[in-house]
Amino acid sequence: MMHSFIPPDRFFPYLTWVDVESMPDRANVVVIQPVGAIEQHGPHLPLVVDAAIGLGVLGRALEKLPSNVPAYALPSLYYGKSNEHWHFPGTITLNVQTLLATLMEVGEAIYRAGFRKLVLMNSHGGQPQVMEIAARDLHQKYEDFAVFPLFTWRVPNIAASLLSEQELAFGIHAGDAETSLMLSLLPNQVKMERAVTEYPQGLPTESLLSMEGNLPFAWVTRDLSQSGTLGDPTTATKEKGDRILESLSDGWVQVLKDIHHFQLPQTWKSNTNSNRTCDR
Repeated sequence: MMHSFIPPDRFFPYLTWVDVESMPDRANVVVIQPVGAIEQHGPHLPLVVDAAIGLGVLGRALEKLPSNVPAYALPSLYYGKSNEHWHFPGTITLNVQTLLATLMEVGEAIYRAGFRKLVLMNSHGGQPQVMEIAARDLHQKYEDFAVFPLFTWRVPNIAASLLSEQELAFGIHAGDAETSLMLSLLPNQVKMERAVTEYPQGLPTESLLSMEGNLPFAWVTRDLSQSGTLGDPTTATKEKGDRILESLSDGWVQVLKDIHHFQLPQTWKSNTNSNRTCDR
């Protein structure tokens, strides 16, 4: 199944060129590019976590999405910018230039095909800035191209209500939330007997600086963790993962509806028209 978690009728590569050419109102069709990573996720989770979560959430959302909202998923970009994890065997990383160039060229191909709405659905915390740069550059190059650099976890969801305060603050990698989701999506690939709890070590105290947030410092994973885990996966459950999956996918249904109806603000057009009126 090349479409993985994605419903086959929503999987862009299953279309023919004739299907694309005859598609009505292509300017308002939503095309989604999932972007994941192949990187270590502690001793208990497979390398594919970020890509699997993105595809799992998107697939469930597309199953729920009303048929009158046209939206199609591209194949996942499994590799991402994961150099913070490269000291752990198995991590495969692209450099920022390669990832950015790939996103730009995919976006340009989608634009050439007549589409005007592209979602960069990123599931890896080490690369949202690359998505934002690609989105801005694509829109600057094609001014009628609406590009949305979105993070899988930032839609409204209930995950925070299911996690401890410590996990919310520091469980950013292979912890409770990701492990619970993987128990829901790919339970046979989770080795709970290997799960260890490890929170970031050596963080500054009584300081404005932090690992993440408004005033961060640069770090790689081995600075903070020996196991590669940043969080507590031992409290993860499939039931919790099922609830998070449903909640995230509900959030994505709403976002995809909003994008379908979205119209780019382009005040420069009205200014141009006003100037032409004045010239007369």
